Amino acid sequence: MQHEVASALDQHDYKGAAQLLKQWQEQSPKDPWLGIYIGRYQEATGKTKAAEATYRNLLKVARNSRIMTQARQGIERIMAAQEAERQDAIAQAKAAPGSDQPAVLLLDPVAPDQRAEAAQGLATVMKLDPYTARMQLPGKGFRMYRVGGIGELQHYGEALKAANTPVYWTKLTDLTNIEVFQVLFFRAVAPHAVVVCANDSKQMGTITFSWSEVNQRVTGLLPIFESVIDLGPWQKLERKQKTQDYAHCLDLHLYGRSTILRLCDRTYEFQQGDPFSDADAVQPALSQTTTRINWNRLTQYIDAQVKSPILSDFTAFGEGALEYIDLLSGFNPCLDLARVKPSNWDSAFQLYSSLCFRRGQAATAAQFEHLLN
Repeated sequence: MQHEVASALDQHDYKGAAQLLKQWQEQSPKDPWLGIYIGRYQEATGKTKAAEATYRNLLKVARNSRIMTQARQGIERIMAAQEAERQDAIAQAKAAPGSDQPAVLLLDPVAPDQRAEAAQGLATVMKLDPYTARMQLPGKGFRMYRVGGIGELQHYGEALKAANTPVYWTKLTDLTNIEVFQVLFFRAVAPHAVVVCANDSKQMGTITFSWSEVNQRVTGLLPIFESVIDLGPWQKLERKQKTQDYAHCLDLHLYGRSTILRLCDRTYEFQQGDPFSDADAVQPALSQTTTRINWNRLTQYIDAQVKSPILSDFTAFGEGALEYIDLLSGFNPCLDLARVKPSNWDSAFQLYSSLCFRRGQAATAAQFEHLLN
């Protein structure tokens, strides 16, 4: 029977092979060679997952070295075919028009009861061992995973989603075309808010908006580095860069205007008037306070006016995103902290806030469309 099945498979007579395998199974269901030819039939008819499972099961129960060798060879053929198919799909994605536009791919947070399945999906698609894949999945907040052309990243993203690994991808231009203004101070807060601000070219102007336009807020702490003298190896003095403080940032997202208003305790000009002096919830007077107390007053007042969500997972995101920032050429941090040396932390906050903006904007649009339908 073995030779008849082999001959049918060689001649691509799969219907005949199926009939012969059925007869073989009825006559000798425990014949160890039966499994090999079932696997070969499954391979030949495109049922690669079933074939791989058949071969792996044979490796667990077979004692014949020739059967074990053929089972391993079957698995190797399947893996090689899958890799060739994968590389071909990636090549096609890269060759598509516009596929070279810079983009980012993120891993979304995974609930504890879904980590095993999501890790398996990540391991399978990205060719990782299960432990490494599991360690790369975030439990809270999204994480930067890859930078590259949109064609390739979209291919990976769709494959990961199909494997139940939550991801998000977007072109860099979708992030950089959001207008970001650095708020210098509030000129008024009621009945409408009026801010004096500067764009990324440091051109001054004013923006008037309603507090109800603020759809989302993003907060972040940006480390401030200073050069200090410290003891190094062998008790020798050496100069190091150490974190001495943090700049507090608050972004107000206005989806309808595709605008981010960025406030920072290091750049906000508290001495430029005090529009909050008559606000019931804001005490004490400006002249009696420090910068930190003034900043707390400012954010407390905004909290009282705006009930939109606050996203505050920047630090964890920034730590993972720093290694990618240099690959994102032309990504303006839109924040002037007068640093001695530029820091990728500033660009990382811009990236984080822009990603939060686009994702929140898309979610709001999807909810609105759902209500219309």
